[in-house]
Amino acid sequence: MSSNFGMLFFLYTLLLFHHLNAKVENTLCRIMGDPKYPLLSMDGDINIGAIFPVHTKETLPSFEFKQKPQFVSCFSVSVRDFRLAQTMIFAIEEINKNETLLPNISIGYRIYDSCASRMSSISAIMAVMNDHGFAAGDRCNGQTQAIIGETESSTTVYLSRTTGPFKIPVISHSSQCECLSNRKDYPSFFRTIASDYHQAKALALLVKHLGWTWVGAVNTDNEYGNSGMENFLKAAKKQGICVEYSVKFYRTEPEKLLKVVKTMKQGTAKVIVAFVAFFEMGLLIEQLSIQNITGLQMIGVVGWITSKNLFTSNTLNVMGGSLGFAMKRISIEGFADFVNKSFWKTAFPCSKNYSQPELDCSKYQDLLELRNYNEDLSEHRFSGNVYKAVYAVAHALHSLLKCKEQDICANALTIQPHQVVEALKRVNFTVKFGDRVWFDSTGAVAAQYEVVNWQQDSDGSFQFKAVGYYDASLHPDQRFVLNTENIIWAGGQLQKPRSVCSDSCPPGTRKAVQKGRPVCCYDCIPCADGEISNETDSNNCMQCPGEFWSNAERNKCVLKTVEFLSFTEVMGLVLVFFSLFGVGITVLVTVLFYSKKDTPIVKANNSELSFLLLFSLILCFLCSLTFIGRPTEWSCMLRHTAFGITFVLCISCVLGKTLVVLMAFKATLPGSNVMKWFGPVQQRLSVLAFTLIQVLICVLWLTIFPPFPYKNMKYYKEKIILECSLGSTVGFWAVLGYIGLLALLCFILAFLARTLPDNFNEAKFITFSMLIFCAVWITFIPAYVSSPGKFTVAVEIFAILASSFGLLFCIFAPKCYVILFKPEQNTKQHLMGKTQSKSY
Repeated sequence: MSSNFGMLFFLYTLLLFHHLNAKVENTLCRIMGDPKYPLLSMDGDINIGAIFPVHTKETLPSFEFKQKPQFVSCFSVSVRDFRLAQTMIFAIEEINKNETLLPNISIGYRIYDSCASRMSSISAIMAVMNDHGFAAGDRCNGQTQAIIGETESSTTVYLSRTTGPFKIPVISHSSQCECLSNRKDYPSFFRTIASDYHQAKALALLVKHLGWTWVGAVNTDNEYGNSGMENFLKAAKKQGICVEYSVKFYRTEPEKLLKVVKTMKQGTAKVIVAFVAFFEMGLLIEQLSIQNITGLQMIGVVGWITSKNLFTSNTLNVMGGSLGFAMKRISIEGFADFVNKSFWKTAFPCSKNYSQPELDCSKYQDLLELRNYNEDLSEHRFSGNVYKAVYAVAHALHSLLKCKEQDICANALTIQPHQVVEALKRVNFTVKFGDRVWFDSTGAVAAQYEVVNWQQDSDGSFQFKAVGYYDASLHPDQRFVLNTENIIWAGGQLQKPRSVCSDSCPPGTRKAVQKGRPVCCYDCIPCADGEISNETDSNNCMQCPGEFWSNAERNKCVLKTVEFLSFTEVMGLVLVFFSLFGVGITVLVTVLFYSKKDTPIVKANNSELSFLLLFSLILCFLCSLTFIGRPTEWSCMLRHTAFGITFVLCISCVLGKTLVVLMAFKATLPGSNVMKWFGPVQQRLSVLAFTLIQVLICVLWLTIFPPFPYKNMKYYKEKIILECSLGSTVGFWAVLGYIGLLALLCFILAFLARTLPDNFNEAKFITFSMLIFCAVWITFIPAYVSSPGKFTVAVEIFAILASSFGLLFCIFAPKCYVILFKPEQNTKQHLMGKTQSKSY
């Protein structure tokens, strides 16, 4: 079906083209009666062609081929594009009066009306391409060296593809399709407007800046809309913006338009990015008004955002507060006077007061009615682009003709279109309103936009208020500026609408994408222990550094709690109490023994070793205090060495007392003189020797690899265990092993001496004390290894205190009992077993 229509359309175009050649010699060059002839024209040494959609609707002819094809009839004037034609004529007349630019060379023009139709556009293109035939008439001279137009990107694509093989330069004032940047396909195309690639990036920046992550998208189904929307979708994805839907339609597809409106109505996105051409936007607004769809924040593009005929009291409820990018507003000096005084007289001599019977202007009555149209000329932002395009051609021709002031230029008829293309690539000039004009490698100018907001004043009038700008020529950090305080939002609201798929995730949480949905639709998951997020909508939680941990809200890293066995906590106080209690008991025992030092029970058990043992027990109880409190370098070295040395001193004393018991009974045997080898001097030396060995082990330990304070962060993630690292584990176990060896030796000797006859054999009590001592330290090892944090230290202190109390009570409690409660047994006879038993 579409191929048949294309063939019919092609045949129709050929017929129109043939008709144009046949009729051209009988036409006038001022104003013609059909779209395929120039709407406005003037002769010159060099001509510039132009195609504008001055009318927006047309009546299509029949394609039955039963009769000669009728001409297309156009109606419904586009005020904006008619102004563009006026601007072109103004610029040309201004150049013709300029004595320094193209002196003595006149520029003519051929302005065609495309009727906003693809069919009429191709007819106009063919007419421009056939300009040589048109110039054969008696009154029409010159050759078309460049073409200004078209307004829409889709028709500009047709124009550029058609003229491309002939290297005729085409300069568009409003075609923004990125597809036209391809120099391979469009080598002779230029434009005085930036590519929509920049506008798409700017739109994404605008949406991101305003915090919208969930938008709808609609575009015109042609090269302009499809290319622009493709670029926007890419830019939006990079900015983290999700598009709920992307729909499109064309002006000739009412069914698609209704589907688009239905999608917008049912969607949850409150922000709509409309990459829509001017004509399609009018249809969309009309349909939105009919269905009374309000509350949508429209984000517009250059093509429609500053079109006043779209902004009326009837569309205010739908389009009020629209926001978008527009061409920079300019005012061309002298243009208003030209339009009001000169244009109508020159272009329409058949109008009132300038009647010429030979010209039939009845078909252009709609244009004549615009003569008194008092529109704000400064709002016509595309007029400056047309003005620049005309001057760009003039400067290119000036450089080719090597014109000099007041001199006649070279022969204009020798210029070929491809030469104009090369000259356009090199132009660089400044127009009178201050803009510099030059073309980049893609044939476009730098992107410069105003951000405008549709607002209604208190008097009921409408305005496009500038609230920011985007300038691609500036540094990336300075390109985009927006003043949100001056913006009126959709529906006349002062508060910015929200358009998100999911509510923002507060600090302390992270986003988790919902399965099967866009990335902007997510759940908020609390950060795990030890992780934080200190920003809204964090994608990931950050791990706190080593000595930090997350607070309860998971939005800040705080220093971990440092844990050690403190003097101020209950456990520490209890252990301190028992340590000092042990010291007190030992001191009392010492005082008691000292007061009874002359009694037989104290003398019989080697009072010197007893007092040394009591002193060592005091040190054992006190050394437990070094394990409590914040570990420091000195306390870590002291606690283990003091513990090791004092316990060896203690066990050495016990071992000495055991040896004394054994030697004492050996000495009672006939002929034995063993006691002379183990007298008081030998006893002292043995204790000293055993203790010095432990001192030597501790010195080596402290010299090679001493204990040191250590922040243990492995056992607990949320807190730091401040403890003393052993340094050399070999040194630690050597100290414990030596204590255990002496304790085992002492236990064996005491066990052997337990059966020796005596009323008060101390070996029995030493055996019990060593049994308790060994039991405590054997159970200490697994408890020490498995206890976490400060409980490790508590276990070690408990072992020290338990073994110390075991020695104290097992060895000294029986003696104290006799001294205090059985003084009758504290006699030499009782100890020697010579007391008489009672007879009954």
